[in-house]
Formats: sequence, structure tokens, C-alpha cells
Amino acid sequence: MSGDFYKFTDTHTIFKMTGTTDQEKQTTKKKKQKEPAGEMSFLEHLEELRWHIIRSVIAISVASVVAFIEKDLIFDKIIFAPKRADFWTNRMMAKLAELTNTPSLKINTHELQLISINMSGQFMTHMWTAIVAGIIIASPFIIYEFWRFISPALHDNERRYATGAVFYMSSLFLLGVLFGYYLIVPLSVDFLGSYSISGDVVNQINVLSYISTVTSIVVAGGVVFELPILAFFLSKIGLLTPAFLRRYRRHAYVLLLLISAIITPPDVFSQIMVCIPLVILYEVSIFISWRVNRNAEKMK
Repeated sequence: MSGDFYKFTDTHTIFKMTGTTDQEKQTTKKKKQKEPAGEMSFLEHLEELRWHIIRSVIAISVASVVAFIEKDLIFDKIIFAPKRADFWTNRMMAKLAELTNTPSLKINTHELQLISINMSGQFMTHMWTAIVAGIIIASPFIIYEFWRFISPALHDNERRYATGAVFYMSSLFLLGVLFGYYLIVPLSVDFLGSYSISGDVVNQINVLSYISTVTSIVVAGGVVFELPILAFFLSKIGLLTPAFLRRYRRHAYVLLLLISAIITPPDVFSQIMVCIPLVILYEVSIFISWRVNRNAEKMK
């Protein structure tokens, strides 16, 4: 009798232990399911970031090789085109000058001669230009990789709210590149290339200096057009408010007008042409900041 009792007790204990173990397993499984899937350690984050950077570098390298091979297209058809009179913007400005009877609107009417003063100057210029072109060409993929890295850290509602961020960031950057290339570059090349402090000084522009000016303007245009995206993220974290942007609107307009005056020829029409898109970007940033703050108040 006692032996059977001990056997029953042991069996009951075993079943009880087994049941407890199953409950613990189920509890552990539920806890794991509740844990965020994207939660990683610091080293895992670094590893993830490393692979995003590697993929971006590979994309830039491939695009740079293509740009290096397509030398005639990159230099003759794209980079050197704004300094010629038959460039689209120069032709439109010439027509506008005739319609308004304003000869000062004609730009790049004289051919700008470029020189290379170093033995390896043209080769190094070719390499450097191909890399910059590769970055611009691969910019949508780079933005996509950047978004893939930061998106797991966002909450579900934030991720839904930021749907299309890659498309908008890429579109704004490329739009800024086109704005800089078709508007600011021709105006700047005409002004800087023809500017003279004395008749004794002849402008012989180094090709590297010319390309540096063109690429810096183009890239700067792409970055400036990201202002609405920057306003979105700064507003999301509470560092920017629409009230702040409205309070300093006049100061911003004066600053934008000064920037337009620096990069354009000394006529009011050119300054207005450059300033208007920048003002529109500023107003769009105010609207975006207002929307973000209003949605944040609704969620409280």
C-alpha cells in the first residue's frame, strides 16, 4: 500500500512538474512574442549599419563606373552644357530678354574657355567627377538603405505616418538637383565666369574649379530641397514648431533673398526666379510642421 502511495505521489509530482514546465514554456513563448522583433544589441545595430553602408558603397561604385565609362555624356552633354549659348536655360533667358527688351537677361553669350594646369589634372578630374555623379545617381538607393536602417526603431503608427518617405526624400533631392542644374548653375557660370576686377586680368578658368562649382551647386540644391523632410523629423521630436517658423519668416525671407543675390547676376528678375522656389519650400515646411503638431495633439 505504501509503495503504491509513493508511486502515485511520484507520478503526480512528475505530471505536476511537467505541467509547470509546459506553462513556463508557454509563458516564455508569449513573452518572446510580446518583445519587439527589431530589438537588437548595440553590436547588432553596428553590424546592421555596416551592411547598409556596404550596400550603399557598392551602389555608388557601380554608378561611378558607369559614369566614368560614359565620359562624353557626363562632360560634354551634362557638365559643360550650361556654359554654352545653346543650353536650354540660356536659350529661354535669351527669348525672355527679347520679349521684355532687357538685354541683361541674356546669359552665357560668350564661350567660357577651360584649361587644365596639372599633368594628371584631367584624369583626377575625371575620377572625382565620376564619384560625385555616382553619388547623385545612387541617391535614391542610399536614401532607401538609410530608411531601412531607421524604420525598425519607429512605432507602427509612426511608420504608417511616414509611408512614402523614401519616395518623397528621393523626389525632393532629385528635384533640387534639377533646380540647381537648370537654374542656378547657368546664372552662376555667367556671373562668375564673366566677372572682372580689371581689364588687365584675363579669366582662364581651371576645369577642376569649374566642375567643383557645378557639382557643389547641384548637390547643395538637392540638400536644400530636403528642407520639408528636415522640418518633418524636427517637428516629430519636438525641436521645431510652426509658431517658431512663422515668427522668423521675415528673417528667413531676407536670408533667402541674400542667398539668391549672391548666386545670381545683378538683376532683380534672376534673384526673384531663384528666391521663389526657396520661399515655397519654407512655406511647405511651415505647413508640414503644423500638420505634425496637430496630429501629435490629437493623439494625446
